Amino acid sequence: MSDHTDERQQGARDTDDTADADRSLRPDGGTAAGADDVTLDPWGSSTVEDYRKLFEQFGIEEFDDLLPDVPNPHYLMRRGVIFGHREYRRVLEAMANDEPAAVLSGFMPTGDPHIGHKLVFDEIIWHQRQGLDAYGLIADLEAHAARGLSWAEIDEHSRDYLLSLLALGFDPEEGELYRQSENRPLQDLAFELGVKANYSELEAIYGFDGETDVSHMQSVVTQMADICYPQLDEPKPTVIPVGPDQDPHVRLSRDLASRMRFFGVTEAYASFEVDDEERAVVANAFDALAERAADADGDVTVRCLDAAVLVDEGVEAVDFADRPRMDQYEAGDSEASDPEARVAAKLANAGMEPLRPRVRFLDRNATPEAFEALVEAIDGEKRVFDEHVDAFDLAHDAAEELAREVEVDNGGYGFVPPSSIYHRFMTGLTGGKMSSSIPASHISLLDDPADGYDKVKSATTGGRETAEKQRELGGKVDECPVYELYAYLLAQDDDDLTREVYEECVGGERLCGGCKEQAAELMRDFLEDHQEKRAEAEELLESLDVELESSRR
Repeated sequence: MSDHTDERQQGARDTDDTADADRSLRPDGGTAAGADDVTLDPWGSSTVEDYRKLFEQFGIEEFDDLLPDVPNPHYLMRRGVIFGHREYRRVLEAMANDEPAAVLSGFMPTGDPHIGHKLVFDEIIWHQRQGLDAYGLIADLEAHAARGLSWAEIDEHSRDYLLSLLALGFDPEEGELYRQSENRPLQDLAFELGVKANYSELEAIYGFDGETDVSHMQSVVTQMADICYPQLDEPKPTVIPVGPDQDPHVRLSRDLASRMRFFGVTEAYASFEVDDEERAVVANAFDALAERAADADGDVTVRCLDAAVLVDEGVEAVDFADRPRMDQYEAGDSEASDPEARVAAKLANAGMEPLRPRVRFLDRNATPEAFEALVEAIDGEKRVFDEHVDAFDLAHDAAEELAREVEVDNGGYGFVPPSSIYHRFMTGLTGGKMSSSIPASHISLLDDPADGYDKVKSATTGGRETAEKQRELGGKVDECPVYELYAYLLAQDDDDLTREVYEECVGGERLCGGCKEQAAELMRDFLEDHQEKRAEAEELLESLDVELESSRR
C-alpha cells in the first residue's frame, strides 16, 4: 500500500474490523494473516489460521508456560512469535544444569534465503550462545527429490544460506554445518531408521500415493536422520526450531527414535500390560487400597482382585478381612471402550496376584548381550521374564537413565526423543504466506537495500480506508504485515519500539504512511549491514569443511 494521498489510505485490506480474539497476539507480537484451516504439510503453501487449534489437534504445548524458566529469552520468545513446543523443558533443564544439549534445523535451498528464514537462523544462533551444540544443514537431497532442482541450482542457493547464517553470527568452531548429500554417517543413520518406517505410515502422515517417487520417500527418512544426527556421539536433548508445517517430521522422528531404543521403560503394577489410560486407573486404585490396607489389622497385601472390586464398586466394597473369591466376582470386558471396564477385567483375571508398583523394562530391540547386561545392572529386587524385567526398587527416571546407559554401552543409540519449538509464519508483504516462489511476498536477504525499502513501502497494511477512520478507530495491527516486520525483525531486541508501534497504531496516532517509511528505512539499514557481513563471511565459508559444490553434478 502506498502512503496517504488526500487523507485516504489506499489498498487497505478488506477484512472485518474486529480481529478474532483467538488470532491476536500480545501487543508486542504479530499474527500470520490470510491463512486457511489447520493443515500441516511440509511441502505445501498453506498457513495456519488459528494456532490454538494446534494445541488441541496435534498436542503442541504452549510456549508461554515455559517462558519464565527460559534464561535470557530471545525476543521471538518474549513477543510470542515462538508460540509452541514439544518437550522443550527437557532442553531447558539441560541448559540449567550445564549438561550436553543440541539445536538443529535445516534449509531446503529452493530459492534465496529471505527474512522468514531469518527466524530459524536466529533461533539456532541463540541456542548456540546458550551453550548448545549447534547444527545447520542444507537439505539438498530433499530439494532434489521433492522439488526437482538441479544440483547446480542447489549449489548456488546452498552457498547463500550458509553465508547468511554465518553473517548473522553462527560460530562454525562451536557448531557443524553440512549437506545431506555429502554426509555419509547421516546417510547410514537414515538407512537404519528406514528399517523402522514403512510405506503405509508415510502414506498416512504425508499423503504419499502410488505416484510418489521413492527418492521423495527416502528424503523423508533422511530428514529423520538429520533430527537424530546430533545424538550420534552421545544421547542428549535436542531441539528443532521449525514452523508448525514441519511438525509431521518432528512427530515421526520422535516415533522412530523410540523404536530404535533397545528397551522401553514403563510403570507397572502387575504381570499384565496396560496402556496409559489404564495405568492411571490402576495407579489410583492402588493408592486408595494401600492407604486402606495400612489402616487394616495385620500385614495386608493388596491383591489384583481387591483392585478389580474397587474399580467396579468403590473403596467401601473392599473388605480385607473378608475378600471376595473369583467365583463371587464377575470380570469386566477387556475389550470395552471404557478404561475402567478394561482395567477391572485385567485385574480380575490376575486374581490374587499381589498388586505392587514396579518399573518394567521391555525388550524392544536389545541384543541378548544387552538384555543380560541390563539384568546384571539392576540392583535390588527384580523379576526376569523372557521379554521384560520388573524392578521394584528403582524410580522411573533412574530406570530410564540405566536403560540408556546399558544400551549405549552395548552398541545402541539411546536416543532422547527430539524436542521442538514452533514459530508463527510471517505474513507475506502482499498478504498470505511469505513464499520464496513469490518475489513480491518476501524480502530476500540478498535484495538490494533500495529494493527492500521499496517493497516495504509497497506492502499492504492493516490500516483503515482513510486517515480519518484510522485516527477514529485505530489500525488493525494484528492483521498488518508491516507491524510484523517490526516485531519479527526490525525492532531487534527493542521491545519498547514494538510496543510503541502497536499502541500508537491501535490508538489511531500512527498512520500507515509514516509507519511504512520508518519500517522501510530500518529494512534498508538491516540489508546494508547484513550484506556487508555476508561479504566478510566469504573467506570464512571457503575455509570450512563444507562441500560448496556437489559431487553429484
